[in-house]
Amino acid sequence: MLKGLGPILKRELAGYFITPVAYVFIVIFLLLTGVFTFQLGGFFERGQADLRPFFDYHPWLYLFLIPAISMRLWAEERKGGTIELLMTLPISQGAAVVGKFLAAWIFAGIALALTFPLWITVNYLGKPDNGAIAAGYLGSFLMAGGFLAIGACVSAMTRSQVIAFVVSVVLCFGFLISGFPPVVDFFSGWAPRTVVDAIAGFSFMTHFQAISKGVIELRDLVFFASLIVVFMVATSVVIDLKKAQ
Repeated sequence: MLKGLGPILKRELAGYFITPVAYVFIVIFLLLTGVFTFQLGGFFERGQADLRPFFDYHPWLYLFLIPAISMRLWAEERKGGTIELLMTLPISQGAAVVGKFLAAWIFAGIALALTFPLWITVNYLGKPDNGAIAAGYLGSFLMAGGFLAIGACVSAMTRSQVIAFVVSVVLCFGFLISGFPPVVDFFSGWAPRTVVDAIAGFSFMTHFQAISKGVIELRDLVFFASLIVVFMVATSVVIDLKKAQ
């Protein structure tokens, strides 16, 4: 099922760093996290030794930055006609799908890990709950994986990276706000309670906030893991369908 996963993972991960795109993305991510944490989040003004201002803006940062990574995963292959060449290599389709996804996820994880000076800073200024901070990083990493899985599936549907980006942003935005009161109230007026609860349960924000507060529950981990698996399977199905066209 995953024959050739190692080579495709190394190829894709290396591909990020042979162009300036990776470094531009990392610099932009670090700059924006700094702006949101210190300027909008009032990191110093709060007078509390935690990273709540840092994690609170991650969903909105990922809403635009993660689709910028995922839009090229398959759209670029389809536009350049290299997807046919890729599938002729001695690797399975599953390995190609998983390898591309993991490479993008690791790259996003590297960008996230480079924010470690904030963790050092908050420990220098006070005595934070480092367990809660570690949980916040875990939740952020899982959420990035969820966004990437959605974006990869959308990227496989089109040859245009711009279309892949826009559609991914819209879908990810839907997953973000599905648990917000206006959305829940809209469906609660006519939909059964089970449907309303199901829609609210798909909210990235709800699951991420629970983890970022240091409460790691199995349902939140299962949610992100299931979402990633479902969209990776969907990506493979889309690739199969596009082969026949």
